[in-house]
Formats: sequence, C-alpha cells, structure tokens
Amino acid sequence: MGDVLAGFHAAWEFESDSVLIRFERGIRTPKLFQALGERRIPLEAIAGVTLTPGKRGTVVLHAVPRAGADPLMEAAAGQLKEGGDPYRLVLPADRETLAEYYADELRAALTENAEPPERYLVAPPEAPLHFKAYDGKASFDGKAVSFRWFWTGASSAKWKAGDQSFPVTGLSGVEWRSPEVFEGHLRLLRREPATAQPAQADQDPAAVVFGLGYGPVHESLPFAASVLAAVRASGPTPVTAAPRRDPADIADRIRHLGELHRAGLVTDEEFTTKKAELLAEL
Repeated sequence: MGDVLAGFHAAWEFESDSVLIRFERGIRTPKLFQALGERRIPLEAIAGVTLTPGKRGTVVLHAVPRAGADPLMEAAAGQLKEGGDPYRLVLPADRETLAEYYADELRAALTENAEPPERYLVAPPEAPLHFKAYDGKASFDGKAVSFRWFWTGASSAKWKAGDQSFPVTGLSGVEWRSPEVFEGHLRLLRREPATAQPAQADQDPAAVVFGLGYGPVHESLPFAASVLAAVRASGPTPVTAAPRRDPADIADRIRHLGELHRAGLVTDEEFTTKKAELLAEL
C-alpha cells in the first residue's frame, strides 16, 4: 500500500505494517483529534475493518482496535462518542468505492489475533501532561502522578490528606469516567492501599473530579492513557475499573441522586441512566 485516503477530520496513510492517522487541526475537528495530532496504528493492533453508511451523505471506514492494544481506548472503556472515536474515518459517500478498496486491502493484511497482546502496541500520549479538574490540578511527568488541590473545589477530606504524589510503581491501573456524563472523574487504583479507597471520587485523595469545563476529554483521556501505559510498563497488567461497591453505599448514592433529581439539578434522562449504572455495580 502506501496511499493516502483523506476524510473530513483525518487522513489515513496505508503502509505495509501500519496505518498512520494524521488528524486535521480545523475548528470543526474534535478537540481530542487535535490533541492527538497523529497516531501510528500497527496492523497487529487492528482486529477488523468495517465500512458502513454514515450521516448526511457520508460513509465511515472503521478500523476496529484489538482489545488491549491501545492504552487510549483501554482508558476510554467504550465511553467515547462515535464522533470522537479516533479509529473512524468519515468520508463523502461518493468515495465509497475507494474506501471499500482500502477496507479490503486492510482486511487482507490483517492476521487473526483473538488474545490481548502482552504489551500495548500503539504508543501512548507522551508525558509530561497536566489538566485542571474541578477540585485540583493533575500532573504526570512519566514517573509519578501528582494532585494539587484547589481550595475552591476540593473536599475537606482531600484538604486533610494534603497534596498527593503517586509513583506509577505503586499503581495497579486507572479509572476514567468521561466528563460528559454524571460523576466524571479520574481515579488512580493503588496496588496495596493502606485503607479501602472511598467509593465517592470527591472524597478520594487518589482521584480528581470533573465538572463543566474541567477535565475535558481531550485533556483528561490522553492523561489517563499515558498513566495506564506507564503502569503497565512498570509491572503486571493494569486494571481500568474499580472493584464493585458495597450494596449499602449503592443505596446511599441512589438516594443522593434522587435528591438531586427532585431539586432539578439532574434531568430525568441523567437520573435514569445513572441509577441504572449504579444498580449494575451490585
């Protein structure tokens, strides 16, 4: 191969062993794509390829990432909206024939890899990285994650604990909850915590919480992916989800959610969605 296929927000360059994705920097390009700049996706990191009709006279070429191959997608854990998926290339419908050609070429070059790889195959965003959360500033220098609390947003529990620094060697993974949903946060999962981590991220000194304008996807997700890759490189395979919560805690959270709903601070849709998420954790 070696050809280039240009879409609305990115151009894919097809090489013998990889696909180089270069994202546009226009004002209509999703901010996550602009933050990523470009990404080289080895063919062994791709599980499959699809070509489907898109919206308003478009087609979508989608390289389905292999599980465990890309720290960005592992950290995202299925929370990215379709328009923010860096593995989707949206093209005008009149390029469908050309897109089908490249889809077939890619499929022919792929090998069947059912098992997750032992290491990440796609390079993570490079440290140093930082972003502002609602209750503090998060920084990562490649070796340790630091949280510096803001007096305007941090809980008393975090102020009591003081600013925090977590070497990646002491972490087992990360938990990223998109800022575009209720209770968005970034939580660091520790290998051997002295005590159980609080269920609520705003009470956990190993977590920062998001809010309107704080911890946006294009800043917090690359941060989470970079930390996750460093954790994996330092020891056993990291995890990207917290343990199941205690049923009593779930009941308390649902009651609190109901109070927010009755006060008009949470919409009917947000209430229904979040309640279902909490019940699923039982």
